[in-house]
Amino acid sequence: MSAVPDPPMVVRFGRAEMALVGITMIWGTTFLLVHWAMTVSGPYFFVGLRFGTAALVMLPFVWSALRGITMTEIKAGLIVGLTIAVGYMLQTMGLQTIPSSKSAFITALYVPLVPLLQWLVLRRPPGLMAWAGAGLAFVGMVALAGPDGMAGGMGRGEWLTIISTLVIAAEIIAIGYFAPKVDAPRVTIIQLATASLLSFAAMGPAREYVPGFSWMLASIGIGLGLASALIQVVMNWAQRSVSPTRATVIYAGEPVFAGILGRLAGERLPSGAFVGAALIIVGIIVSELKPRSRRSRITEE
Repeated sequence: MSAVPDPPMVVRFGRAEMALVGITMIWGTTFLLVHWAMTVSGPYFFVGLRFGTAALVMLPFVWSALRGITMTEIKAGLIVGLTIAVGYMLQTMGLQTIPSSKSAFITALYVPLVPLLQWLVLRRPPGLMAWAGAGLAFVGMVALAGPDGMAGGMGRGEWLTIISTLVIAAEIIAIGYFAPKVDAPRVTIIQLATASLLSFAAMGPAREYVPGFSWMLASIGIGLGLASALIQVVMNWAQRSVSPTRATVIYAGEPVFAGILGRLAGERLPSGAFVGAALIIVGIIVSELKPRSRRSRITEE
C-alpha cells in the first residue's frame, strides 16, 4: 500500500489579479503628480477636482444603468466615498511637505493593516500564506525606504500620511465587503461623486480658496481624474473575486513604481531600494501560493 504524495503548491494569478497589478502601476505614478500639483493648488480643491473629473468621465457610460440602482449600492458608494475623500485629503495634505517617494513608502504601511482590520472587523482571519506574503511585503517596504526613508523626524506631513494609511486600509476592506453585492460601475460613480463633493465642502471650514487657472493643475487634475475612474472601476470589479488581503499585497508594488518615478524626477532612492523591491515581489508571489487540500489514496500493490 502506498500514499500518493501531496501535490506541489501552485500560484494562482488570473485576470483580476493582473488588472490590479496594472492599476497599481498607475497608482504609483500619482504621488509625484500630486506633489507637483500642490505647488499651485490647495489639497481640498485638488482632491475635489480629481474625483469630480473622474465622476463626470464615468457618467455617460453608467447613466442608463443608474435607473436600477439599489439602496445597498447607494450605501456602499457613500461609505467608500467617505473613506476615499478622507484618505486622499490627508495624503494630499501630507504631500505639501514631504517628497512623493516618502509619501508612497509611508502610505504602503497599510499592507499589514488590512489583514488585521479584516480579522477584527469582518472576523475573517487570513490564511498563513497571506500573512507571510503581507509580512514579506512590509519588510520589503521598510528596506525600500531604508534608514533615509523615514529620516528627518516625524513632522506634520508624516503624521497626516500615516493617518491616511488607516483610512485607505478601511477603504480596501469596505470595497471587499460590498463588491460581491453591488454593480461595479454604478457604485463607483457614487464613490467618486461623494469623494469630490466632500472635498469641495471641506474647503469652507479649511478656508481654502479656488486657485487661479494653471495648465499644469488642469492637466494633472484631469489626467488623475481619468486614472482615478479607471482605478476605482477595476478595484470594484477585481475585488469581487480577489480577497482584501491578496489585493493589498498586490497593491504593495505601488511604492516600487512611485520610488522609480521619484528617482527619475530627482528624488533620492534609499540604498535598500533594490532589496526592498525584490522582497515586495516575493511577498506578492508567496501570497498567491495556495496549498491544495491534502489527499491520500490507498492503492493495492
